[in-house]
Amino acid sequence: MDSSIVVMDPLHHFDHEHPLYLVHLPQQAHHKNENADDEDEDEVEDEVEFVEEDRQCNLCKEQIWSFHLCYYSCKTCNYSLHKFCAELHRKLQNHPLHPGRHLSFSSGSSYGFKCFLCNLMQKSICGYRCVNLECALLPTKLLIQNHTDGSFTHSHPLTLAYSFPYLDILAKYLPLCRVCGHRFYSHLWIYKCDKCLYYVHVDCATSKREPFMSIFQTASLGKTYKNFKEDEYPNLLHCPFQDEGDNLLKRYMSNQHKLIGDSKQHGGEMLTHASHQHALILFDKQTPAGASLHDPMKRIQLLCDGCVKPIMTVPFYVCCQYDDEQYCFVLHEWCAKLPAEVQEYVGHLEHTLVLLPKIPSKFFGVFKCAVCELPSNGFSYGCTICNFYVDINCAFIPKEITHDAHPNHLLSIVKPSDTQSEEYCKACGYWVGQRNLVYHCSSCNFYIDVECALLLPRVIKHKLDKHPLNLRYEPAENHTSEYFCEICEYQFTPWEWFYHCTTCAQSVHAACVPLILQCEQNTYADNRKCVYEFLNVKFGGTLEIKDHSHSLAFVQGLESDGRCSKCRNRLQYKMIFKCLECEYALHFECASSSVN
Repeated sequence: MDSSIVVMDPLHHFDHEHPLYLVHLPQQAHHKNENADDEDEDEVEDEVEFVEEDRQCNLCKEQIWSFHLCYYSCKTCNYSLHKFCAELHRKLQNHPLHPGRHLSFSSGSSYGFKCFLCNLMQKSICGYRCVNLECALLPTKLLIQNHTDGSFTHSHPLTLAYSFPYLDILAKYLPLCRVCGHRFYSHLWIYKCDKCLYYVHVDCATSKREPFMSIFQTASLGKTYKNFKEDEYPNLLHCPFQDEGDNLLKRYMSNQHKLIGDSKQHGGEMLTHASHQHALILFDKQTPAGASLHDPMKRIQLLCDGCVKPIMTVPFYVCCQYDDEQYCFVLHEWCAKLPAEVQEYVGHLEHTLVLLPKIPSKFFGVFKCAVCELPSNGFSYGCTICNFYVDINCAFIPKEITHDAHPNHLLSIVKPSDTQSEEYCKACGYWVGQRNLVYHCSSCNFYIDVECALLLPRVIKHKLDKHPLNLRYEPAENHTSEYFCEICEYQFTPWEWFYHCTTCAQSVHAACVPLILQCEQNTYADNRKCVYEFLNVKFGGTLEIKDHSHSLAFVQGLESDGRCSKCRNRLQYKMIFKCLECEYALHFECASSSVN
């Protein structure tokens, strides 16, 4: 490169005894040939020139490059400064870190120091007495997308806050940095949004840690780039499902043309099914007179006896002995035509799983699914040799999915071990170490429980809100107040998945969603997970026991049900059997022992 042009413009700097002169740097333009191959382009990009044999700034210890345009240099000795560094003030008056006083400039030492504001170790780089130079000059307002190359975006400017008191951290339910996903410390500065629950470390907001790299290290943070090829996964499932009427089993069976598509039956035709003593009749155009499809807005519930999911459209099968008031037995069309067995199941490769309408050894047909760990009294696939049972939805879980909570990255089914001692589901916050199967992103530290990934729809409807409520994975924008569930009326943390209407600013626990149908009398704040514990249980039916003269109804316990007549423990939030003629009621387990 040609020698620099020295302009007589002396500067007397407090850190050097000789005058410094501004040096303008000649620029060498590089023109990229659009027809050049990739190798030539790489060579052009690498041609970034140093100044005068690798010259460094004596204050910040960073390189002086030709694109800096100019710098200050000493004619007497080998001393140079970036123009920006040379023009820094020796003292900062009334700095927010130290109001009423001043911060004096320090050129650093060979040992370095830890910045008091961002907590990062600095290697002998200049600053203002235990404060990193960049931190001392932080802007009071910034748009995070302008400082992170668009890897992180937020619609509002962030405000610099000079502390984050611990009581405030607790009041906001222990938020984590939106960039790195790590915790906050009370004495460190942060950037926060005044209109949303959005908080970031100062170094993360300004790219000092290169936060865009966190997309390969932490979960659900920043812009992610596709880590798989679409054509290699032609049947890839994209989650979450749109609404309650869509689910995994419906998608799977719709692709089985031999079972459904090529053997369509017409309305009124009869089917004999092993799960029920009477023949089933198909309704394919409209529901029977006096009966209705599942409709949360009208508080009408119609659940399939096979998958225990809502029946929201025709066709479906009904017991031929139905009356105009209710169905004693009902199945989705696809649930009536399930395959008799599942081979090489990902969670139980040892044996073939067999379709079981009811598990004979399970009281009242209720079993615990080995994958989602939810109780169920619907159909199951099981291995009686190993006492391994899964509900019919979990029997067809795909090996790979994608999810809106972690876009562009493939999530694969894995069997975690106790080595994942600090890994938690990003939806509900529960530890994944002892789960049988979970979904995991191999590019990131991202885990989702199977039930959180597959059982929470994108949109729900609530009779008390005329707008749909959308599944959210983080706090809503323009919402700084507390979050209260419209069903159970308890306050909750927005750092776990929930449903929210941005128009009405109403929110619902994800676990309370199934209780919309009976929200005036039934709440479920006791459940800390995202998925309602009894989502796969169809309540109803009666039980006769020897210790009581009346029939007992199978229901979920309410606060008004009091205590179990046998063990005297509370019945609320539990599966119970209660008498509708008197105050007698039993826990599910107590009823089981009374029968046996």
